Amino acid sequence: MGKTSNTGSKSAKQKMWGGRFSAAPGELMQAINVSIGFDQRMADQDIRGSIAHAAMLAQQGIITQQDHDAIKAGLLAIKAEIAEGVFPFSDELEDIHLNIEGRLRENIGEAAGRLHTGRSRNDQVATDFRLWVRDYLDHFDAQLSDLMQALLGKAGENTETIMPGFTHLQNAQPVTFGHHMLAYLEMFARDRSRFQDCRKRMNESPLGAAALAGTPYPIDRDMTAKALDFDCPMANSLDAVSARDFALEALSCATICATHLSRLSEEIVIWTSAQFQFIKLSDAFTTGSSIMPQKRNPDAAELVRAKVGRIMGALTSLTIVMKGLPLAYSKDMQEDKEPVFDGFDALSLGLAAMAGMVRDMRPNKDRLAESAGAAYSTATDLADWLVRELGMPFRNAHHVTGTIVALAEGQGLTLDALALTDMQTVEPRITDDVYSVLSPLASASSRTSYGGTAPSEVAKQVARWEELLK
Repeated sequence: MGKTSNTGSKSAKQKMWGGRFSAAPGELMQAINVSIGFDQRMADQDIRGSIAHAAMLAQQGIITQQDHDAIKAGLLAIKAEIAEGVFPFSDELEDIHLNIEGRLRENIGEAAGRLHTGRSRNDQVATDFRLWVRDYLDHFDAQLSDLMQALLGKAGENTETIMPGFTHLQNAQPVTFGHHMLAYLEMFARDRSRFQDCRKRMNESPLGAAALAGTPYPIDRDMTAKALDFDCPMANSLDAVSARDFALEALSCATICATHLSRLSEEIVIWTSAQFQFIKLSDAFTTGSSIMPQKRNPDAAELVRAKVGRIMGALTSLTIVMKGLPLAYSKDMQEDKEPVFDGFDALSLGLAAMAGMVRDMRPNKDRLAESAGAAYSTATDLADWLVRELGMPFRNAHHVTGTIVALAEGQGLTLDALALTDMQTVEPRITDDVYSVLSPLASASSRTSYGGTAPSEVAKQVARWEELLK
């Protein structure tokens, strides 16, 4: 985009404001009031909205077809200037809406002044902002689909890769690496669904609500809503210009999604450590140390983990801006865009980085298998075997298993390495069939309930998601 400039005439500013003011704003007022430095990101949406509005005005006979043609051609020329980076953005003209209207006046003359018939900057900015958020939600949908595909690919490659499952970050029961990847796929699928629901709710058009009360011109709000791919016009003009809950909801969805990114990032940080060595990341997603040549730091994961702070901060910021505002529009609402822009940029970068890291990571299968058998992770399988084969009440089986674990620990052995005779000193009815459940792979393979970690169940879920993500 072109550079923001302080150039521009006071007379141009006064013309935009009309005859009520005899002087241009003072420097301090100008500084606090200007938003072109950030809201120029909505230039495309502003032009789309204006083209739709002009077409409706012509259709309704409110402006001539000649003026419409001049306005449309002028707006398309401005769009090209912005795309080429030569548009003369001006602080004097305050925001993207007045910048475009001012440039249109320079290019086509008096006809430009008729574009604003039947609308206000209040419904104009509300429309632009909805369009921008909606466009970004579509962008998130594509990014989440890509991340889900990356997780699915990694799961499909590792349906039988055994790893420890944790509770309290302590070894709990063996699971498969594919099952672990699918857990995050499910989380991001819900995030995608939340964004899609948010998009449905927000897809109504504010355009035509004017300043707050509607307009006496015979406008056709259904026509402009359809032109901009909204489902319908908003039904209340006060709500149309003052509602920002669509942005709050989108930031809420973004915050939940960011927490999922942060949780996976934390696991990547842990897994790449020397203490765990569960996975490896290539140079593409790690950095070195300025003083310690042996270091390979998972900086990409750490930065994605931190993004949730910015995104949640954006949600908090906008909530506080909106919480005390009476209907309808207040200038406070100029502060709605920067947190949304910043929060969405942070989430977009985080989603892209995570998809890249998931595709890049390589599980250390030997280390994962070794860790899966540590800390007596198959003890629950032993207890279940006692219940299933010997008819023992689970609480009794739990006690017997605890005693056998203590026996194995005293000898420095894993459960599957403990002698049968030693186990029989605790419970004489135990047979050598017990060893069929005591290895990590056997443990994981036995978890065949729907949604379980057995390789056979993970393969079924991989097939299910392959179909869903076609």
